[in-house]
Amino acid sequence: MENALPQLSGKTRPFAVLGHPISHSLSPVMHNAAFRSLGMDAIYLPFDVHPDRLMTVLPAMREMGFAGVNLTVPLKEVAFRGIADLDESARTLGAVNTVEFPGGGMRGHNTDGAGFLAAFREAFNTTPSGKSVFILGSGGAGRAVAIACADAGARKILVTDVDSPRAASLAKEISAKHGTESSAVRAGPETWRDAAAACDVVIQATPCGMKQSDAPLMDRNAFGKGQLLFDLVYMYPRTGIMIEAEAAGAACANGLGMLLHQGARAFTIWTGRPAAVEAMRAALEQAVYGDKP
Repeated sequence: MENALPQLSGKTRPFAVLGHPISHSLSPVMHNAAFRSLGMDAIYLPFDVHPDRLMTVLPAMREMGFAGVNLTVPLKEVAFRGIADLDESARTLGAVNTVEFPGGGMRGHNTDGAGFLAAFREAFNTTPSGKSVFILGSGGAGRAVAIACADAGARKILVTDVDSPRAASLAKEISAKHGTESSAVRAGPETWRDAAAACDVVIQATPCGMKQSDAPLMDRNAFGKGQLLFDLVYMYPRTGIMIEAEAAGAACANGLGMLLHQGARAFTIWTGRPAAVEAMRAALEQAVYGDKP
């Protein structure tokens, strides 16, 4: 009966995750597991919301009594531009992934950076400090990860994106505001391969890999022994780029740990309570890895 739905009533507190698309999200799995573990009368639901409608939908959710909302691709930067009250984390990272409604207002937070660093340490028993880092993708999540790496003491950060001006702007900001050597890499298989091969850490922060049919952006020639690959895609045990990197001897992790730790921080923002991290972790691992032997 562990996976049974709660007994819903007029007292049940609703929470949600919004994205476009949204069917891939495992946030409901972990947050509903946390509610069950803590005996909370609450439910967490996914909704597909087009970016053009986000700033109409969020105030409506506030009026409907939603207690908290997460945002995923491609809504994080839309919310950053549309929400006036931004926590320091959102202002620093330039994106919003967590929304709370204090006192009838609306405040944007970003838990991605802290969630990434917690997951990185957990996966590799190290930090980005002193390392060279290549980041594929400079959208909401990629930007958060890049700035988190800079704040954690990365020696050098290379960023790339199919939107070249966005990557160039992020690299310039990291150099100017965070004092970390940073530059943009022109998009393309050969330049990506060369940049990855020259760095200690590679972070895959694009949507590529969310479909199992997606071809990886780089093959094993971009990787080598001693490298670390962190793929923010979390719905599969091993993504295509992880398979390629592992074949070259790199250590790899998917994004499940980042999902867990950013979600735990969002939970505490909304509820003021410590998150049921181990219950959340178990639910996510069951969803992605199935029953362990």
